[in-house]
Amino acid sequence: MSLTFTLDPAVGPALRDGVLDLWTDVSNAGGSVGFVPPVTREAIRPELLKHFAAMAEGRTRLLVGHDPDGQVAATVFLTFNTHRLMRHWVWLYTVMVHPRHQGKGYGRDLLAAAERAARSFDGVDAIRINCRGGEGLERFYGSCGYKEVGRIPDAIQVAPGDRRDDVIMLLPLD
Repeated sequence: MSLTFTLDPAVGPALRDGVLDLWTDVSNAGGSVGFVPPVTREAIRPELLKHFAAMAEGRTRLLVGHDPDGQVAATVFLTFNTHRLMRHWVWLYTVMVHPRHQGKGYGRDLLAAAERAARSFDGVDAIRINCRGGEGLERFYGSCGYKEVGRIPDAIQVAPGDRRDDVIMLLPLD
């Protein structure tokens, strides 16, 4: 079975709670989405509200994947670069697939749907993503066509004494 993707879904309580639950579950499973376990919904909620505010302002778009049961199973936020010299690429943020769906190819499906969405944006010819080193994410994104274009050593402090590289990856859309 596959996911059903929607770009710019209506934000209501079900979607808000679904994304919040997804983000919490992914974080607590060790996913590299801005938090380290253990984390609560209440700790994540302010970050989600920031994403929703950016959506309301037109700076960010949300792509959601629902599983066959209608549950939020995957998300990615596509954020436009506001710098006048860099408007030709978008950022991917908070790329998540629920842990119960890991290993089903949904991550690749999500990135392919994000690429299709980005191709539909006027003037956008690349996607940029940063990922936490030491998690194997560079290999995954690389297998989806992204190229490592930069690395900042020890830029992410996961815990005292545990620092990871910030890996910058790019997918040209030409």
